[in-house]
Amino acid sequence: MTADAPQLAMVAGEASGDLLASLLLGGVRTRWPSARTFGIGGPKMASEGFDAWWPSDKLAVRGYVEVLRHYREIAGIRRALGERLLLQRPDLFIGVDAPDFNLGLAQRLRDTGLRTVQFVCPSIWAWRAGRVQAIARAVDHVLCLFPFEPEILQRAGVAATFVGHPLADAIPLEPPRAASRAALGLADSDVVVAVMPGSRRSEIQANGPAFLQAADRMHAQRPDLRFVLPVAPGLRSLVEPQVAQWARRVPIALIDGQSHEALAACDVTLIASGTATLEAALFKRPMVIAYRMNALSWQIMRRMRLQPWVGLPNILCREFVVPELLQHDASPQALAAAVMQWLDAPARRDALMTRFTEIHHLLRRDTARTATDAIAKVLAR
Repeated sequence: MTADAPQLAMVAGEASGDLLASLLLGGVRTRWPSARTFGIGGPKMASEGFDAWWPSDKLAVRGYVEVLRHYREIAGIRRALGERLLLQRPDLFIGVDAPDFNLGLAQRLRDTGLRTVQFVCPSIWAWRAGRVQAIARAVDHVLCLFPFEPEILQRAGVAATFVGHPLADAIPLEPPRAASRAALGLADSDVVVAVMPGSRRSEIQANGPAFLQAADRMHAQRPDLRFVLPVAPGLRSLVEPQVAQWARRVPIALIDGQSHEALAACDVTLIASGTATLEAALFKRPMVIAYRMNALSWQIMRRMRLQPWVGLPNILCREFVVPELLQHDASPQALAAAVMQWLDAPARRDALMTRFTEIHHLLRRDTARTATDAIAKVLAR
């Protein structure tokens, strides 16, 4: 390695990881303009000069049963990637989220003397607390998005740094509502609901029907409502038939990507649990968090939960500031009713905006610079 041209292997496993990794790569490019970055990534990483040996959507599977269905292919990719990295010997491996994939790979690499970093702490504070020992074996340092995580890790002997959340830097404190509405062809007077059932194929299959039936119910109650549904790359052919089946009469605009524009433009969002809920909070938007998955996966995950909240906004606030409707509770009737309650409660919306603004300031830490400072220290060892 030369001081200004490290070779960094990275793995990001889905759309949210691709976004987080691309923001980190911006900091890498600023600090080390001649750095080489390669591994598994998506289009946003590629736009930062990342060499994707495999596309990140190969790993975009959630839930125990769903992972088992794709296990052979995913295990094959991890094995082949490990072999290639052991031959190439990068200066550092950075796993971006996707802990089920990355921690095992990181341990294999670290056991041969390669340095490893995990960007995004696995949710040991939410479920699977025993995983902290796996983290200790696998990585030299963890870059944490949330302020309460380093202390938990350090108690287990894992070096960690709170770097803030890159989305808090990327998303403006004042959401660009007017510009986003103009970009999406929405009038300032429109009442807009963003329908966001997820960015994975399995999420669309599980959440899409209930989300769209909820939109149909809301439209029946308030025909003036407008709906926007951001569609992740490659999933339009899955979403369009669902809309035709469940929301044929609804004025719902399918937009390619542009989830940030949808969140900035909307008055409220019906949103799948995941990183997108934090994005909605940073855009200061009221939301109803919902999620459905395979029944067996749900039973396993429910037994392993350590706290009552699933959505990141509620976890950060340590209370249910927004509704969570999960699995059987996520019926079209319940989803529609919960969304409509936000539209009829301006004082509740204002109070929520104040809480979300506090979160935004807390997580704003110039993540790209803070993270690359920590990475430089690992590289210097």
